[in-house]
Amino acid sequence: MKDVGLRIRVEKDLRDRFVEACRRKDVPAAQVLRGFMRGFVDEDVQHSATTRKSGRRKRAKGRTE
Repeated sequence: MKDVGLRIRVEKDLRDRFVEACRRKDVPAAQVLRGFMRGFVDEDVQHSATTRKSGRRKRAKGRTE
């Protein structure tokens, strides 16, 4: 069930190749993106928990806090 939408801009060639890869695998592009997002968030949660245990947190590259 969708709660909100997310609009992104990508290069046409990248979008076309991604959609074609999804078609070849017979999986909706939105499903693939949601899966990637879930995995990315889970990885971040695990990383955050690990850095909290060590008592320090690394800054993201190119980011100032």
